[in-house]
Amino acid sequence: MLCPSGARYKLSENLHPLESVSHQKHESRKPERYWGSGARGKPVFFSVVIPTYNRQPILEKCLRALEQQQLAEDSPVSGYEVVVVDDGSTDGTVDWLRSHPAEFPHVRLIQQDHQGPAAARNLGVKEAIGDTIIFIDSDLVVTEPFLQSHAEALVNGAQQLGENRVFTYGRVVNTCNFDHPTTEPYKLTDYSRAYFATGNVAIDRTWLEKAGLFDTQFQLYGWEDLELGVRLKQLGLKLIPCPAAVGYHWHPPFALADVPNLIDKEIQRGRMGVLFYQKHPTLNVRMMIQMTWLHRILWGTLSLGGLVNERTIAPFLQWLIDQGKPQLALEVARIFLNWYNVQGVYAAYTEAQQHN
Repeated sequence: MLCPSGARYKLSENLHPLESVSHQKHESRKPERYWGSGARGKPVFFSVVIPTYNRQPILEKCLRALEQQQLAEDSPVSGYEVVVVDDGSTDGTVDWLRSHPAEFPHVRLIQQDHQGPAAARNLGVKEAIGDTIIFIDSDLVVTEPFLQSHAEALVNGAQQLGENRVFTYGRVVNTCNFDHPTTEPYKLTDYSRAYFATGNVAIDRTWLEKAGLFDTQFQLYGWEDLELGVRLKQLGLKLIPCPAAVGYHWHPPFALADVPNLIDKEIQRGRMGVLFYQKHPTLNVRMMIQMTWLHRILWGTLSLGGLVNERTIAPFLQWLIDQGKPQLALEVARIFLNWYNVQGVYAAYTEAQQHN
């Protein structure tokens, strides 16, 4: 069903409506309500919000994993839905979802014109029926205790704090193993110190609404989730690590053909980083977006002032790939990718200053 003329998205549709997605919205949502109230805590109903754009093969694995969740008999989870926001895919994602309703009983589909992940997540939150939101990406494959683990961590954290001013951040393991993504071991390069990253996070929606949701000015690659994180931190929310809620973030094995797109992403990330800094002009944000003399020296030195680049190091990268080490090749490529990012940040900052 289409929205009135001029609307940029379609209303949600249940692929296969069941009791598990019949949970009604609360008429009021007050930040003072928290999961830890009472002897056992308030039951948690999750809305898993997933923006997607042209990722049908891995989205299938993502959704099947969410349909296989294992909940304990005394689980704090009262139910859940999966809100898939299609951001204008052209790869048949919508037709595929509509043709498999019985396989995805928890899924609700929402469509919008291609506007980017920030707008898609905002729409998912607005359409969600749960009071607790989980954000994951459409290329993330979770384990069976994923929801149970997030719920337990939320309830325990709220009980200890005395209110629901908390959110949980699960573990994300990067993998290029499409057939068996969950067999990938956790690696040092998977460690993240991000405060609020939407690859695997659960939070009461009242705090998202109070913070103002995602800023849709972030239309290029990067930073829209961490920028929201700054606003959430200003509200006093505490991050609760939840390593038991594991998600395996799949990406294709690195190839030299990917380099131009990766460079473009770093330049985009630099431009969005400047927007981030304009909204929050602090040293902490400068460090995050790599707009400091330290980053200029670090990546300038490692790249020999740009002499180590996608052309000069290509033979070595290809050799690593041929040796079956595409992930290591990608880590080496990050030397010049970070140099492109730093250059992009300063170029965008100079441009912004000239327009002020």
